[in-house]
Amino acid sequence: MAKNVETPASGSLWLTAKRFAPLAVVAAGLGFAYLMGWQRFFTLDFLAESRESLTAFVAANYWLSTIGFTAIYAIAVAFSFPAASILTIFSGFLFGWLTGSVIVAIGATAGASAIFLAAKSAFGDGLRSRVGGRVKNLADGFEKDAFSYLLVLRIAPVFPFFIMNIAPALFNVPLRTYVIATFLGILPGVVAYSYLGQGIGSVLDAAEAAGTSASVGDLITTEITLAFAALAIVAAIPVVIKKWRARNAAEG
Repeated sequence: MAKNVETPASGSLWLTAKRFAPLAVVAAGLGFAYLMGWQRFFTLDFLAESRESLTAFVAANYWLSTIGFTAIYAIAVAFSFPAASILTIFSGFLFGWLTGSVIVAIGATAGASAIFLAAKSAFGDGLRSRVGGRVKNLADGFEKDAFSYLLVLRIAPVFPFFIMNIAPALFNVPLRTYVIATFLGILPGVVAYSYLGQGIGSVLDAAEAAGTSASVGDLITTEITLAFAALAIVAAIPVVIKKWRARNAAEG
């Protein structure tokens, strides 16, 4: 009886499929969510229509709600569903700014870590070994002080959240560093949005009275934007000082 012999080509295909399987699951899950129309649940209109039933459910099932909301947040982030801001507002509205912030910080970090590991499995080592020039210099700099770089980029929303979940995987950032920097870096934004969510009832009432729809943009003020920028500058100071000292030492 002939035996199945695995050729080098088939083995390579299997390894490639295994590497990209997690990202394939993410892409399939994201496509399925849009196909099912679940994006309609991540809007302020849905919150306005369902707030009484949602608050009643949370009051009757508090611990189940906190665990369930944390899981939903983690899954949404892991599948790169663009709902981080609105879910944070939901959390503040349903649980208050303090509990809501804790729920979001845990859920967002867990989901971001999952997509980070998926991207690291698919691209990390292979892509990192092929880059050169300025990209390599950027990668080297990022790796030398990954925590500070990632902390600054988390505090200041220069790039979309889902991009910052994946990009560090290309720079060989350790998981431990990624998790800690992500958790601490998102806290200012999480607290701010949760606090906005806690007081969003009056905004929804005003929009309903005016016959219009509320949007997340209505809640973002110039003061909040400036506060995020100030926090990012403060977080960047150690990185700048470290580079300045290294340059002076090299010139000396």
